[in-house]
Amino acid sequence: MEMFQVVLGVFWLVAGCVSFYFSIGNARVWTSISVGFFLILIGEIIPGALPFLPGLNNPYVLAMGHIIGTLSILIMSHGFQEYYVFTRTLDFEGSKLHVYLAVVGVIVASLVFLLINPTPDEDVLRVIRVVENTNWVFLSLINIDLIRKIHLNIKDTPISNGFLAFMVVFACIFLWKGSQLYMDVFSLDTKQDLINYTISHYTNLAGSLLASISVGGTFLYLGKLLR
Repeated sequence: MEMFQVVLGVFWLVAGCVSFYFSIGNARVWTSISVGFFLILIGEIIPGALPFLPGLNNPYVLAMGHIIGTLSILIMSHGFQEYYVFTRTLDFEGSKLHVYLAVVGVIVASLVFLLINPTPDEDVLRVIRVVENTNWVFLSLINIDLIRKIHLNIKDTPISNGFLAFMVVFACIFLWKGSQLYMDVFSLDTKQDLINYTISHYTNLAGSLLASISVGGTFLYLGKLLR
């Protein structure tokens, strides 16, 4: 299983690097979307996929991982909303630098909030994880519908198929986060002899792997189209 976790970490490392590079080399309207996907790497996948590395069992690291994971889906959802408005009005405001600074500011503020409160125990970490996965599950469904509308608005452009790829990405993410949410709600980690746990566990691993591959592939495909 450790080897699978390493492979998963490598795939997410590639997907995160491609997403961040994409945010630098393209227009401002893509910034929130690509930075949001990059945050998956530093917010959750490193402690989640590589839990055997030194220091990654620290409660503050785990809590920040889940908090940044929540910020990730919120930021990329904001980006897709911006893109939808852009396809309707062909107008958007702000600069790439402001997006980067705002993301860093929110992460620092979250860390300060965490540090001025009691050390997170297992119960607190579980609550934070449930909040994160709930956001991912419902916003994934909303984003699929929003991306469908964006695709309809730009279906005559070369990059329209890129948004179909994003729908596949969020379908994979829905399986990944939804299975984890299901296990948490029913405390299946304490009932590993049940078939429900086995199905959910492997759905979770497969969803994460497929999501990492589809994220990296989608940004590489979009980068080629926008070149």
